[in-house]
Amino acid sequence: MSARPLLDSVDCSSRYDATSSRRGDDGPTLPLDDIDRQIVEKRLLRKLDLRVAFLVLIYIMNIMDRTNVAAARLRGFEEDLGMTGNQFNTLISILYVGYLLTQTPSNMILNRMTRPSLYLSSCMIAWAAITVFMEVMKGVVQTYHAALVLRFFLGFVEAAFFPGALFLLSRWYKKNELGLRTAFLFCGSSISNAFGALIASGILGSLDGTLGFSAWRWLFFVEGALTIVVAVSAIWILPDFPSTPSVWLSPDEQTLAKRRMVEEVTAIEHEDKPEENFSGLAEVLMDWRVWWLGVALHLLVCSASFSIFFPTLSATMGYSATTSLLLCAPPWILGTATSFFVARHSDVTGDRFWHIVCPLLVGIAGFVIAISTMNTALRYLSLFFMAQSPVAYVVCLTWVMNTYSQSQSKRAAAVALINTVATSGFISSAYIWPSSWGPSYVNSYLICILASVVSIAMCWVFREHLSRCNEAAEAEEKVLGLPEGFRYLL
Repeated sequence: MSARPLLDSVDCSSRYDATSSRRGDDGPTLPLDDIDRQIVEKRLLRKLDLRVAFLVLIYIMNIMDRTNVAAARLRGFEEDLGMTGNQFNTLISILYVGYLLTQTPSNMILNRMTRPSLYLSSCMIAWAAITVFMEVMKGVVQTYHAALVLRFFLGFVEAAFFPGALFLLSRWYKKNELGLRTAFLFCGSSISNAFGALIASGILGSLDGTLGFSAWRWLFFVEGALTIVVAVSAIWILPDFPSTPSVWLSPDEQTLAKRRMVEEVTAIEHEDKPEENFSGLAEVLMDWRVWWLGVALHLLVCSASFSIFFPTLSATMGYSATTSLLLCAPPWILGTATSFFVARHSDVTGDRFWHIVCPLLVGIAGFVIAISTMNTALRYLSLFFMAQSPVAYVVCLTWVMNTYSQSQSKRAAAVALINTVATSGFISSAYIWPSSWGPSYVNSYLICILASVVSIAMCWVFREHLSRCNEAAEAEEKVLGLPEGFRYLL
């Protein structure tokens, strides 16, 4: 894809503000012609990547606070709260009901703000407080229904983070940089699945009965307290938008950050139009591609639902609770490494579709192995194969942001709405893994295979649509004698 020509005669600050919130004057702008762009850009990305690394730490805590019930299940969580039947599955899915209600409005609000660092940090403090509440209020949280209410509100406040973080990344990085950074963020999920299990095994194995609290209550307290510490630090560490003055950037770096985003906006006519509140949401709701991608990602989520029950699947090999948690780490460590390679290769080649398909095929191979045998070694090998598939979700989300790159408001709405439809997959997929289907979980794996295949088919249809759009744009440019313009990534 060719880059946009530099708009040397254009005031980047005013153009950028027209696309975001039209916030006003950001101070003096240095002419880029007087700056050695390559050196400044390298310095800018280095500083930005360090702050994005802290965003990954937040996502690690986000996943740990969301999935710690899976580890607690191995040490009496269900028994202490008197759960029966599918009540544990309902406890898993109720979080995503609250999650669905908040994502889209949260991102639209975030698009109008100047301090996303403060907004995201506040949401993080709220969900950490709810996690701690499940431990300190021992007299309250001792029934299934009390835990159900807390899990709902946990999802309600957690929903602001992931789509908000994706939108924040898209406001700083260019198309050919976004895939790797999205994978960098999403690797927080794999790292959390790996090291969260190690932390949980230590807490559950050593603190049971301390001060009269059961081990799973200590798990919630320790992880919630750690999240609060990280959240308070995030207020000063997370980046805001490029149009917001930042003390950690020099004037030329701030100027270049805004200029880079102006160069990414390819539909110049949209830049000169003031964006009304929630105008992007109205456009997105009428765009069939948003719903198509949302369903495709919904199926991807269903196929990756094994990650929620990973400790349970590890326990089917017959080891103790502590050993089962420890065995969860290696597959996710390998999955994290693979995510970086796949995402980086996707950025370098400019291909999205095949970098979605290949990890899903590896995951399908893992499902087939798990269906075929109860042999301990082969079943553990299948977990390694399965842990490679979630990177497909990363690449697909990056594809979404690449496709909706022309308007900041529409991108914010598209990312949030697609992620909302996708996340709804967690509500239904929580019931894909009932205890009655264990320990083989053949039916569960068959559902995951079907979801993967249909998702691949939907992504192929979307790719063909974008290919035809590119061909139409190329034909129009030839007829009108125009230079090469925007092309969708395939």
